[in-house]
Amino acid sequence: MNTHGTDEKTVESILSELKGRDTPYECILSSMCTYPHPIAAKAHRQFIEANLGDPGLFAGTAWIEREVVRMLGGLYNNPDAHGYITTGGTESNIQAIHAIRNARNMREPNIIVPASAHFSFDKVADILRVEVKKADLTHELMVDISSVEDLIDDNTIGIVGIAGTTEFGQIDPIKNLSDLAMASNLFLHVDAAFGGFVIPFLQENYEFDFTLPGVTSMAADPHKMGFSIIPAGGLLFRDPSYMDGLSVDTPYLSVTAQQTLSGTRSGASVAAAYAVLKHLGREGYERIVRRCMELTRGLLERVREAGIEPVIEPVMNVLVLDVPDVDLVRSKLKDRGWIVSITRDPYALRLVIMPHLTHENMNLFADDLCNIVSHG
Repeated sequence: MNTHGTDEKTVESILSELKGRDTPYECILSSMCTYPHPIAAKAHRQFIEANLGDPGLFAGTAWIEREVVRMLGGLYNNPDAHGYITTGGTESNIQAIHAIRNARNMREPNIIVPASAHFSFDKVADILRVEVKKADLTHELMVDISSVEDLIDDNTIGIVGIAGTTEFGQIDPIKNLSDLAMASNLFLHVDAAFGGFVIPFLQENYEFDFTLPGVTSMAADPHKMGFSIIPAGGLLFRDPSYMDGLSVDTPYLSVTAQQTLSGTRSGASVAAAYAVLKHLGREGYERIVRRCMELTRGLLERVREAGIEPVIEPVMNVLVLDVPDVDLVRSKLKDRGWIVSITRDPYALRLVIMPHLTHENMNLFADDLCNIVSHG
């Protein structure tokens, strides 16, 4: 830290230069985040000082959080859902398993997740000391229900399904998992961190939410396809008792108890999520998802002309391509300014087609990819 302060223009100049080192989203096909909607940015600035860690001091912001939870619950067919706005899918997944671990109070608990589950469940194992068993996938890269059944034992407290896997954009058979959870008296958490703002707006109908009686909790991130500010995730429970099980006493705050993982929490992120949900509505999100799916299918059509096939047909706006020498292709794409990623098994090229991408972006990218694959 400087002994003497630095004038604002100098600080702003330093920040501008550093911001220029960041990769612009227009070149990014690997991220599940995007530019926030302008109304989200405005709301964020308006509530920048609000701290939901002490909600009694910020009554209006606390009301907004309850309303966002209600809106998310309605989107997932349970307007009476209970929960809070987290920092994202990782915190939501940790807290969901935290809640069921506390509710079941078992000495050596385990949960079962698909092999395609997000790495946040490895953090669950480390932080909560809950064994995480990984079930096999089918050839369509969905969780294999028979594998889940085989892994259940007397110490199993819950199972997890993914509605929009991070690597493949695939949707697990949540209805089958719900039936299994009900039959086995197990908690079922649905990680829809990405898919939560895609699946409800697709033309195809997928059962993945609280309409299924076995679904105990859900995660869905407004800061991904929800078009909100980072960080903003959503954690919802069917039954309020799970939130109660996370409660700790907070005698020196304006409220007597807290159920969240973080203490100090951004009211600005919550206000941003509220603003964009209210502004866009279902029709707005349908337009965004429809456009992303058009870009995804258009890109697939283009690369197929060069003999490039997908690992699976895209279910959402995630496209995984089977290309020769993935690492070389990825490196050459980076040389041309494109940032893409890979999947683990199978090892393939992963593209996430987010709202910041345009038809022009996709045409330029397709030209480069086809050229690289055809000519090396």
